[in-house]
Amino acid sequence: MSDTITAQESPPIDPNDEFLGHPKGLYVCFFTEMWERFSFYGMKALLFLYLIQYHLFTDEHGYNLLAAYGAMVYALPVIGGLLADRYIGMRKAVIFGAVLLVLGHLGMAYEGHQASLTEQGIVRDQFALQVFYFSLALISMGVGFLKSNISTIVGRLYSQHDPRRDSGFTIFYAGINVGAWIAPLICAYLGQAYGWQYGFGLAGIGMLAGLLVFIFGQKHFQGRAEPRHPERLAELKFGLSVEKWIYLGATAGIFLVWGLIQTHSLVLYLADWLPEFSPVIWFMHITSVLLFGSIIWYLTKYCTKEERHQMSVLFTFIIAGLVFFGLYEQTYGSWVTFSERVMDRNTFGIEWTSGQLVSTGAMFILILTPFFAWLWPMLARRNLNPSKPMKMTLGLFFAGCSFLILVWATNSPGESGLVSVWFLILAYFILELGELCLSPIGLSAVTQLSVKKIVGLMMGAWFLGAMAYAQVVASELGKLSSIETVAGQSIDVVEALTKYEDAFLLSAKLGLGAAIVFFLLTPILKKLMHDNI
Repeated sequence: MSDTITAQESPPIDPNDEFLGHPKGLYVCFFTEMWERFSFYGMKALLFLYLIQYHLFTDEHGYNLLAAYGAMVYALPVIGGLLADRYIGMRKAVIFGAVLLVLGHLGMAYEGHQASLTEQGIVRDQFALQVFYFSLALISMGVGFLKSNISTIVGRLYSQHDPRRDSGFTIFYAGINVGAWIAPLICAYLGQAYGWQYGFGLAGIGMLAGLLVFIFGQKHFQGRAEPRHPERLAELKFGLSVEKWIYLGATAGIFLVWGLIQTHSLVLYLADWLPEFSPVIWFMHITSVLLFGSIIWYLTKYCTKEERHQMSVLFTFIIAGLVFFGLYEQTYGSWVTFSERVMDRNTFGIEWTSGQLVSTGAMFILILTPFFAWLWPMLARRNLNPSKPMKMTLGLFFAGCSFLILVWATNSPGESGLVSVWFLILAYFILELGELCLSPIGLSAVTQLSVKKIVGLMMGAWFLGAMAYAQVVASELGKLSSIETVAGQSIDVVEALTKYEDAFLLSAKLGLGAAIVFFLLTPILKKLMHDNI
């Protein structure tokens, strides 16, 4: 099979290699991503609490680290997508990324000594912190090679106008959420009840399972994830093949990321007339300028007018994703501290940990996914399927509404002075309606609207624009609810409720305002998509 296969040019997948109406390769990606997300979200459910309770970071420094780590995780897929497009192909990129992820998650299991408050201030285990930062760097680089490329593989399993495409991405998205649902229930419980190392260690084992699933199931991709020009990888440069140089360069990049993540709360002032300089943020800025500048140059020089129109719509979708995930990523920051500090977490006779409650969102994704997977094709058969711009609008609308639920919660404490957990559950339900309208459709749009020669790069652009910058937005919004603590413990519930109300109200306004803008833009965007709706 040709190494230059694209989604548009590919012959149909062998019918004998399908299962339940979809290519078997979809289910390989499903289970690989399920275990990868198990490891990722199992760790992430614990991360903020680990920082403020074990290493005794302040809320603000904790949010800064979440932003720095999240930014690197979602900026590096740009590089991983580019290298996969031009050189190593999606299959090899995913395997390399998965190996790095296994090492990174297992490294998180080393916790060292707990920080302590002394007369001289907070004393932390610096060696353990360096292991922690290096593990985050391994995870960041691993996600960079895996995340965008496994999504691109899903797109390549379908022809350009295959009506199963959106449904396939919705099923794939369910794999993400199976892992995201199970991981906090188990990893967060082990971490908070028995020790952080057990929660983080189990996350690493989950990633190893994902790597094995991908290796044994890769035959079902039928050559669609291979390098475009395999002969380039064997070319010798200074005594080594190009492929080996790529892996060596990525390994060196891990040490660069290791250094950058440690600057999460470092702000430099180069001159009075220049803005604040944060190394991680400026790394993102430079990457963005290079990426989007090169894409615009490519569109101007090589693409047709119709292709430029479709790509302009895709850039608009990236902005929608940025707003949505800037709200959504607060579920791992301000929503966690909200449930930890001011919420009665008892329900069904069980007292849930704040980390376990993170799984609520993924639980609703799993419940709702069969409905949405049925809904879009059913509406399409009746010519009632909302366009992709309208689905983006709905996603933003539901995100804004979820924060209105939390505003309501801050004004409705019970007799104990704490908020009922049912407010959080309702907020998650509304938010996940929005996620299913926007996120899988966004991934589908990248594979459908992108110029095919740079689809991997555009998947990286989606993660950079919609996800990496969203970490910064979520961090800044979360800081509005920061509470002064003593050794990691909240000291004023009433003050906390007031701060959470202000922060959540601003987030609600942001989501609903963006929904109105996209609703007004929908007719224009539909026209520019040229029937790819």
